[in-house]
Amino acid sequence: MPERLKDKIAIITGAGRGIGAQTALRFCEEGAVVVIAELDPLSGEATAADLRSKGFQSFAVQTDVSDPTSVCDMMTEVVKSVGRPDVLVNNAGINLFRDPLELKPSEWRRLFSIDLDGVWWCCQAALPHMLAMGRGSIINVASVHAFQIIPGCFPYPVAKHGVVGLTRALAIEYAAKNIRVNAVCPGYIETQIAIDYWNTFDDPDAERLYTYNIHPPKRIGTADEVAWPIVFLASEEAGFVNGAALMVDGGRSILYHD
Repeated sequence: MPERLKDKIAIITGAGRGIGAQTALRFCEEGAVVVIAELDPLSGEATAADLRSKGFQSFAVQTDVSDPTSVCDMMTEVVKSVGRPDVLVNNAGINLFRDPLELKPSEWRRLFSIDLDGVWWCCQAALPHMLAMGRGSIINVASVHAFQIIPGCFPYPVAKHGVVGLTRALAIEYAAKNIRVNAVCPGYIETQIAIDYWNTFDDPDAERLYTYNIHPPKRIGTADEVAWPIVFLASEEAGFVNGAALMVDGGRSILYHD
């Protein structure tokens, strides 16, 4: 099997666990050198160490994507250590669901500082290097919430709409410079966050089954099923895919709802 990302340098934010960690594994298997840009130094280093134990090239840089200085410091370290990034995956993010009129200003600012501002700070830091090389691929992890509004989920979909808007704007801005910018929009994915949510119910197994049953395949997605589309978008196989927002939700978003 060809290594679709052979010798590419890739930065993946929030890759200490979940979708980010699985994407890091698949990128390494496809030949990339992977930088784990993670706020939690323990989980970030654990992911990188696990990849190195498998014979891959990976290292972690503690990064707070909400802080542009931290992002710039991370980029400086990456360029110094391994070179300019060919691929950036903006995966870091948080969930926040509140009643709109009960939402605190600090909660609004925290969500946007990570889920939208953080994506932009990382793009802004990576783009000059991609422009200098005359190539690059950026993949932003948005959400089905960027297209489907679910009651009770405010303000998370507002930030994810912004991520898709940013993706499209940058895609057009830099298309002629051989830089592609795309998004993946995961639906319900079985990560630790989902498991923790189910465990808040009196009957977690019943809540899990309910979640499965509202999806057309009668299950939800895995982190690997998001990682592979990201690999595709990062590779030359997606050379003419630009400004796309790829839904990864088992068809849930197009299902008729009462």
